[in-house]
Amino acid sequence: MELDSPQKNVSDSENENQERLIILLSWPLSAFIIFSNLFIIIGIVFNKKLHNTANYFFLSLLFADFFTGVLLPCIPRMKFNKNLGYYGCFLAFISPNFFFLSFLANLLMVHYEKYLCIMYPLRYRELWVHRCAALSLVLVWTFPLVFSCFPLLGWNNWKNNATCSYEQVFPHAYIYLETYVVVIPSILAMSFISIKLLSVARKQLKEIKKLHRSVQRNGVTEMEHQMDLRYAKCIAVFSLTFIICWVPYIALLQVSVLVIEKYKISLWVVLTLTCVGSGSAAVIPVILGLSHRQYTKLWRNLYKKYCQFCCKPRQNAT
Repeated sequence: MELDSPQKNVSDSENENQERLIILLSWPLSAFIIFSNLFIIIGIVFNKKLHNTANYFFLSLLFADFFTGVLLPCIPRMKFNKNLGYYGCFLAFISPNFFFLSFLANLLMVHYEKYLCIMYPLRYRELWVHRCAALSLVLVWTFPLVFSCFPLLGWNNWKNNATCSYEQVFPHAYIYLETYVVVIPSILAMSFISIKLLSVARKQLKEIKKLHRSVQRNGVTEMEHQMDLRYAKCIAVFSLTFIICWVPYIALLQVSVLVIEKYKISLWVVLTLTCVGSGSAAVIPVILGLSHRQYTKLWRNLYKKYCQFCCKPRQNAT
């Protein structure tokens, strides 16, 4: 017993340090995602001009991202064993997976809807995404729910008197399927859609510049410089978003697969990548929402209305 005590103390100390790391990395990201989504959701709900199909899809994405932010601190803790029963164990592991898959499905639907709106502007209202918006919203929540419940329906490694752990709930085949058939193809599809839309924007920009030069005939004008600058900003935002938000998450997926294959990777590295990778991916809807001026118009109007007196410069008495 005396020989085991130092080892147990070291293990407890290491667990406490790992818990501090999770709190340090995941809690600030979680709070930022939760409050930012609430900020944008309120801005859309109370602005009647934004009540249309495209914004309903984006609102659904914000709710999925909100719940992902709530459960974000639970994702790195999935690496630890838990003292839970059968249903409690499956609920603890399936819930974060479901909401993250729902977030991914909603994000893909937002990209797809935007793609159809830009590529087929005259036929957009006739397409199924617009005509059956309610059905589309049901599907982006139902498919992740069904897929995440596969382990609960019997596809698991659970044994009698088993310890509640990640390995008991998710079989290796399930993780491979989710990683290489569901998640990574979805990320690649969204990247392809974004690149395609940037290509369309570039073609339209060239046509506008050509038309403008035929009218002005004064060479390159200031307006053309501004258009080129805006396009360059779009390219920069897309590139930075992919690098900052998606690359850490893809790295997390690959490290998770290597851990399954019994490669020796420090748990500290896994926890850090889990916190940063999951959190950075969940920040994407916040970036999209805050960059849309209409979504923040309500708050800007409230600021102007109630802070106008405080910010109003003093006038000298005449």
